Amino acid sequence: MKKIRVGLIGLGEVAQVIHLPVLKQLQDRFEVTALCDVSPELVRSIGSDYPRAAQYTQFDKLAGDPHVDAVFVLTSNEYHTEGALAAINAGKHVLIEKPMSVTIREADEIIAAKNRMGVTVMVGYMRRFAAAFEQAVDKVRGMKEITYARVRDLIGPNAYFISQSSVVQRFELPGWAVADRRERGRKLVREAIGEASGELVSVYQLLLGLSSHDISAMREMLGLPKRVVSAEYWRGGRFYSVLFDYGDFRALFETGIDEQGRFDGMIEVMSPTQTVKVDYETPYIRHLPAVVTVSETDGDSYRTEVLRPTYQDPYTRELLHFHRAVTERLEPKTSAEDAREDLVLFRQIIDAMRQPGNE
Repeated sequence: MKKIRVGLIGLGEVAQVIHLPVLKQLQDRFEVTALCDVSPELVRSIGSDYPRAAQYTQFDKLAGDPHVDAVFVLTSNEYHTEGALAAINAGKHVLIEKPMSVTIREADEIIAAKNRMGVTVMVGYMRRFAAAFEQAVDKVRGMKEITYARVRDLIGPNAYFISQSSVVQRFELPGWAVADRRERGRKLVREAIGEASGELVSVYQLLLGLSSHDISAMREMLGLPKRVVSAEYWRGGRFYSVLFDYGDFRALFETGIDEQGRFDGMIEVMSPTQTVKVDYETPYIRHLPAVVTVSETDGDSYRTEVLRPTYQDPYTRELLHFHRAVTERLEPKTSAEDAREDLVLFRQIIDAMRQPGNE
């Protein structure tokens, strides 16, 4: 089986808790040959476990490494586009953690570069690779009629789960890196949504983060909504709800972040006689399976079935999909073009929140 030589840009939380362990698990398909982070201490520390991997603090140097076939862009959102373009223009395949970019302009630049260079670009919407989600999609597509849908993500801090299950190495970042990230973020969000209150900026940042998983999964299961009927936020943009118009039905989308130690993420779709619901667990504890619950009424009978297709975690299934997309030259389902649709919806949500009485 062909091995893909991987270079990682960004060695923080998601790299340490998720990607490096999964790559090790799939070492028959992947080999880590290069590591990069703005923190030289972190590069050296992680690199001690990968003595054969080259070490960099500049992502363009990693992108040009001839011993790298594919680059994983695992940095903060503000640097996704720059890292991805450096890799693409060097002829590397790319996996970008969600969101692909902060702005539509950046998305278009990534798509243009990808098409020009003929490489694979895939966005890390791992929830869409959960076996339970894929099974639910098949069941929803078999419905003759949809009456209502709900999409929810109400979660506590990621640190609640990570601190109890993982050890993450952290080093203090240089002052210039902290300032550069803050300024890049400010400029990119302004480009994406224009001048906005601090609360709307918080909403947009949360859309790019947690909610991008939900919007992306909703699109795969239900398609693109026709319009945003209404949208509102509260508690400084840490909670919001959106009502989408799908023509014959509506979909209610709700998101919130608080201090409770729980993960309440789900997608629920209803027909006149059946409900299909996917429940997710925190992704930071791998192998906690998503499950599908199917409830159905048949005459006087009402039955509920809970399905757990596999314990194989979504990140593993995601990387297996990436390997196949690269080696077999297939278009990944979470393509750059697909991810661009989320940015369009995010802007529509923000515009709806600007309506009188919302902002």
